[in-house]
Amino acid sequence: MAKLLPAIFFGHGNPMNAVTHNNYTEAWRLIGSQAPRPKAILSISAHWYVPETGVTVSTSPRTIHDFGGFPPELYKVQYPAPGDPALARRVQQLLAPVDVTLDTSWGFDHGTWSVLRHVYPAADIPVVQLSINETEPASFHFEIGKKLAPLREEGVLIAGSGNLVHNLHAYAWGRHPRDPYDWAVRFESAAKDFMRAGEYKPLIDYDSLGKDAALSIPTPDHYLPLLYVLAVRQSNENIQFPVEGVDGGSISMLAVQIG
Repeated sequence: MAKLLPAIFFGHGNPMNAVTHNNYTEAWRLIGSQAPRPKAILSISAHWYVPETGVTVSTSPRTIHDFGGFPPELYKVQYPAPGDPALARRVQQLLAPVDVTLDTSWGFDHGTWSVLRHVYPAADIPVVQLSINETEPASFHFEIGKKLAPLREEGVLIAGSGNLVHNLHAYAWGRHPRDPYDWAVRFESAAKDFMRAGEYKPLIDYDSLGKDAALSIPTPDHYLPLLYVLAVRQSNENIQFPVEGVDGGSISMLAVQIG
């Protein structure tokens, strides 16, 4: 059997991380230098959250600056990694009978490129993005995530990008750092315990986890990419958290690595 590539969920946080050197971005760079080099990357980003399941099929995907109000330098960033139409069609095949659109209009949103420009700064590994279907429940995303598991034997890095805790209403936008909110710490700690134990049902049914979960996941877009990564974990496979921290009190920067 071919060696399994790791699967990784990145807490991407503030778009300015794309042009910043800090503990998080240095940890991302270290992951890229230490992990086996993939043939291609399948990225599931919080920022392609649309009412269908689609994969990018362009050979030269565009860099999308999907945010506003940031310094001009951020809008100049390009991540010119090639696409991989063959991988896009392989994803479409694996997810059947789910209807998967081969999309030529999307590219790399900042959930993908703000992280990958640190992990693989040369932008020389083909990247395909898979959209998150906003009309489907968390259980749907976990189940189609399972179908992607064979890609790990085929040299493809499955990378989710979002944030385990993502509450912008509570985020400290000022210059002064803020200690993490108690509810954010409690939810992250509980989620890590479930992950270590391989108990995914509570994480799929996160609405049942009470007020801490409700504050941590006010919308599912940044949370669901984690489920894709957890879904490809084999029984008893190692799980680790190579990046930890909470930004602005309410954004978890946790990274979750399988294998």
